[in-house]
Amino acid sequence: MMMSSVSRSKIAWITGASSGIGRALALKLVGEGFRVAASARNADALAALASEAGDSILAYPLDITDRDAVKATAARIEADLGPIQWAVFSAGNYLRERPTAFDSEKLRQMVELNIVGTGHCLEAVIPSMVARGEGRIGLIASVSGYTGLPGGGIYGGSKSMLITLAEAMHPELAEKGVTLSIINPGFVKTPLTDKNDFPMPFLITAEEAADHIVHGMSKRRFEIAFPWQMVLILKLLRRLPYGLYFAITRKMLRKDR
Repeated sequence: MMMSSVSRSKIAWITGASSGIGRALALKLVGEGFRVAASARNADALAALASEAGDSILAYPLDITDRDAVKATAARIEADLGPIQWAVFSAGNYLRERPTAFDSEKLRQMVELNIVGTGHCLEAVIPSMVARGEGRIGLIASVSGYTGLPGGGIYGGSKSMLITLAEAMHPELAEKGVTLSIINPGFVKTPLTDKNDFPMPFLITAEEAADHIVHGMSKRRFEIAFPWQMVLILKLLRRLPYGLYFAITRKMLRKDR
């Protein structure tokens, strides 16, 4: 297992902490000496998570699409626990779509949660981190944000936006002492990916994903991407000329379309 060199008694805020990567990350950070403010819409799941870690995890139920609630929650965390030093924004949704049955409402919902909701969280923590001259922020995107794959236009597009946003924001925030990391997992076993009815190559556990994230953020890496096999394949794919690119992606089409 990878080890990190984080200081003890720091405060972390994790959204999407009720399940999957967010939940595993909250528990991992407790093991690294953090007190964790855990947010998600599912208050019961948050309470169950908090019960596993004594007073090291505190539940702050939240819908990140509510801008005012996000700001109020961040302020309450800092009033209760102290300055947020690490923030990892994991809340989001996943779906596969078919272009022949395109649904703009699904697009709107994905953008509102995965992009705008994450933006609300950034808005809530950046000013205080900049004022202090220190802080680390992780955005959970995906390797699917590297390139457009069949069935992944809406989800992958939302993650591509986060990658672009992070690339644009990173230099200026770094000058202010704030490290912004973009986290690009491949297939991770979570309740969301459990719905997939197709092979998921190089599948890893949420706990393995949490190890990668903590290690990478401890090193102040900009991109934290894993597993390496999936990262390499998709980064090479996006560099191909379109004729060859589409010859490959056509083979990914579902036979029941």
